[in-house]
Order: sequence, then structure tokens, then C-alpha cells
Amino acid sequence: MRRRSVTPVLALGVALSVLAACGTGGSETSGNDTPASSSGAATSITWWHNSNTDPGKAYYDEVAKKFEAANPGVTVQVTAMQHEDMLTKLDAAFQSGDAPDVYMERGGGELADHVEAGLVKDLSAPAQDVVSKLGGSVAGWQVDGKTYALPFSVGVVGFWYNKALFTKAGVDKPPATVEELIATADTLRAAGIEPISVGAGDKWPAAHYWYYLALRQCPQQVLQDAVKSLDFSDPCFVAAGTELEKIVKAKPFNKGFLSTPAQTGPTSASGLLATGKVAMEMQGHWEPGVMQGLTEDKKGLGENLGWFPFPAVSTGKGDPASALGGGDAWAVGKNAPDVAVDFVKYLLSDEVQTGFAERDMGLPTNPAASGSVKDPALAGLLKVRDQAPFVQLYFDTAFGQAVGGAMNDEIALLFAGKAGPQDIVEKTQAAADDAK
Repeated sequence: MRRRSVTPVLALGVALSVLAACGTGGSETSGNDTPASSSGAATSITWWHNSNTDPGKAYYDEVAKKFEAANPGVTVQVTAMQHEDMLTKLDAAFQSGDAPDVYMERGGGELADHVEAGLVKDLSAPAQDVVSKLGGSVAGWQVDGKTYALPFSVGVVGFWYNKALFTKAGVDKPPATVEELIATADTLRAAGIEPISVGAGDKWPAAHYWYYLALRQCPQQVLQDAVKSLDFSDPCFVAAGTELEKIVKAKPFNKGFLSTPAQTGPTSASGLLATGKVAMEMQGHWEPGVMQGLTEDKKGLGENLGWFPFPAVSTGKGDPASALGGGDAWAVGKNAPDVAVDFVKYLLSDEVQTGFAERDMGLPTNPAASGSVKDPALAGLLKVRDQAPFVQLYFDTAFGQAVGGAMNDEIALLFAGKAGPQDIVEKTQAAADDAK
């Protein structure tokens, strides 16, 4: 994926650390009232999102209806779809010139490309009050100092695990190092429990392992420089692959992991964790909400859900407290009607973000909603997010589609035993050279 003159996405590390302290700026309203459109004209806006299971799907339908009620003549056409399907359809929609009015942007190089192509509306002025309220969290969605999307959920990746299965296997604490992770997996398998699920069929969940190991092996400055220079010559990148190869060869993953999807249905990686078929999965802050939608009782693992950070690497030069993360933001298509901006501002209001938090749909960016996260593990993740000394944006988002896609493809081949640590670096560097 691409690199342009973007506000450094790795400022996200600073942005996340100040989320809790930036709720006093701007001239925004209380956020408790649904804003009325100033146009007054009959119009329709299209909204695409990936909360395709309840409680998220039902909640967003309710939000759309409430906005319509407060804005006579406005219709919100809501489309909820599975995440990977949404990304594919968004790419096609951008190519055809028929993109939705309101959609999800992941920031970084992806957003920079959309801005360069003239596909997204500048929200700096029309949403200035919300930008001020969200504070530093908007940094990853700014290009040349202008804000093109409003982040609604920002968090970090780590391991979600089933506390009951850990107890059953006699594991009394989560692993703190890669060596302990492998040993824990061995203990779980000896107890008849599949240790870890990974949705390698969708590639990006597998790629997150290499991302995290690069974060552990590489000094922060090396990673920040790589985002700007697209230079992967530092040996720490090969070292990340070497460490990943060690994990893969230990065989901790679920049967058929190479074709397992990330989040689609009960046999997906998230579904296997949600239904007690595996003990743990490395995923993002959205996982509790996803799992709720994949169990019949809509509770996921409930009180058995736990979380621990990605383990440390003994030979690494990165800060072991640093995290891999990112988020999702609402963007408005370049040709969307003005009321679409009003709708996005409403989606970031105190009211909607509080409901988002109460349903454990993610980690809200509006400071007024931070105290409304109910799931203890997810609430604890808020502290991890805010206290992390550095947060590395997902590499495939930071580098853009061309570079990040080549990287993900080669990492998936390493999982399949068809590529090695050096191959990942060489393929990524070749894609980066082509993109320069």
C-alpha cells in the first residue's frame, strides 16, 4: 500500500495516549441530541458498515432511523456486510465511481490514495467541532493537515483467550514471552484443547503475527523511518520472520488454519474461539462484539473472556509495551450531499458513541463514552491503548495496498511453509520499489 505526504500515521502512538485528555476542546454541542439537517430538502444517503451481526447491526439500524426522524425528508440507506466483503465492494465502488456517501476508512496510505484520487470529502471545516473533541485520535486520518475521516473506534491487537479452557489445562497465567506462548500451546494441546485459531484464509490475521514480531524486533525509529522511506533493509525485519517461523513450526494453530476465514460464521477463527473450540486467538479490539454475533445466546465467551498483550521477544530491540493497532473512521464521499456530513457528526456524538460502547462494539474515541464499555476485558484494553508508549498502525494500512498486499501474501506463504523470512522482506521491498 502507498505512502504519500500524510500526517505521520505513527503519530497514532501519541494520539492514543491523549484520547482521555482531549474532551474539552471545540465548540461542539453536548452530543446528546440528534442534529437536524440544514438543507431541509428530500434526499437520500447511502451508508456502508461492517457490523453485520447483532447487537451492532440492530443498533446501527436504530441510529439511522433516529437520524431520519430528526431530519424529515432524509433517508439513510444502510448496508451491513461482512468485513472482507465490504473491503472488496468498496474497492470496486471506487473504481466504478459509485462509492457510498458514508463509509469506513482505515487511514494511512489507503486514505492518502483516496484523497489523491479526489474520492473523499475534507471534513476539517464542516466537522471542526467533532475534530476538536476527538483530539489526537484523528491524526491517522489527516493528509497535509486536513481531516478526511472521523475515527469512531481505535484500539490495539492482542490475544483473546478462554479463561475456563486455560484453567482446565492447568495454565495459571497468560504467556509473557514467545517461548511461553509456545509452551502454553503445548500444554493446551496435551490437555486435548486446540491452542490458537488464526484466519489465515483471509491473510491479514496471519500477517498480524509478522507485524507484531517486527514491532518487537525493530526499534521504534526503524519502523517510523520505514513508513516514510519504504526501506526494509534493517536486519530486524528478517529477524521478525525468523521468530514467526519458529512459532509456525511449533504447530499451535487450529486444524485447517490455512483456509480458515477470519470472522465469517462459527467455523471461522473468531467463531472457534467464541464457541469454545480453541483456547485463544490474536485479534483486535472488535473481537468481543464479533464473537457475540457468532454465538446463539449473543454473549460470546461472557465472563470467560480474557485478554493479554502480544508476548515479548528476548532478542528484540523494540519496546515490549508497544502495541500494534489502528482503527476505523467514518468518511464522506466527495460527491455526497451535505447531510451526509451531519450524519457522520451524529455517529460521533456522545449519544451514539455511548451506545456503541455499551454494546461492546469497539473502543470509542469520544471521551464521553469511555466509561460506558461494559466488558471488563475490553474496558481494560482502553487502558492498554492509552498507556502504550508507541502504537504501530497495521502495516498493510500504513504502507498502502501495493506494498501491504505483497507483504501479506508472502507472510501467508510462510505460514504454509512455502516462503521464508528473507522472502517476506525481498517481496515487500520489490513492491515498495515499484511504488516509489
